[in-house]
Amino acid sequence: MRVIAGEYKGNRIQPVPNQVTRPTGDKIKESLFQIIGPFFNGGTCLDLFAGSGALAIEAISRGMEQAILIDKHPKAISTIRQNIKHLRLEKNVEIYRNDAFRALKAIKKRDIQFDLIFLDPPYHKVSYDKLLDSIISMDIVKDNGSIVCEHDPSTKLETKLTDYSLIKYEEYNNTTAITIFKKDVKECD
Repeated sequence: MRVIAGEYKGNRIQPVPNQVTRPTGDKIKESLFQIIGPFFNGGTCLDLFAGSGALAIEAISRGMEQAILIDKHPKAISTIRQNIKHLRLEKNVEIYRNDAFRALKAIKKRDIQFDLIFLDPPYHKVSYDKLLDSIISMDIVKDNGSIVCEHDPSTKLETKLTDYSLIKYEEYNNTTAITIFKKDVKECD
């Protein structure tokens, strides 16, 4: 695995050992970032099932200022810390070992909103409906912010989310699908 573009382009990212996680392949990652915006002008992202941290690292390389990375597996957290240290990104990231739903509650208490949220949980082990409901009810996505969901193609995500538009659905090799939702801008009265 490597950083595809931006400031850290070409740097290798270590995967989590013993296949505790399923890393997003470079081709999928490149396609994904072409869809959501090849480069960013600042902003904050959340990688809720961070694995090696590759998606958040790619976002920072492309211009995101800050990222919060969450994973519940100790090997994943250790790998994220190694990758962040290797790239000297300690000032740009916060890393937490936690369950996704507890992490969301902690984030809500801090009153943080994100420009970009990555959701790539283990396939068929976490309810996307519950995840999306939690994120939306907690109002942690900025207007025009995006939620990027990586999932098994057999899992169809709800496209009737209040105040969100389905931006893109794409399948890759019948093994991975990407669904992207964008939060609509609220009209001022």
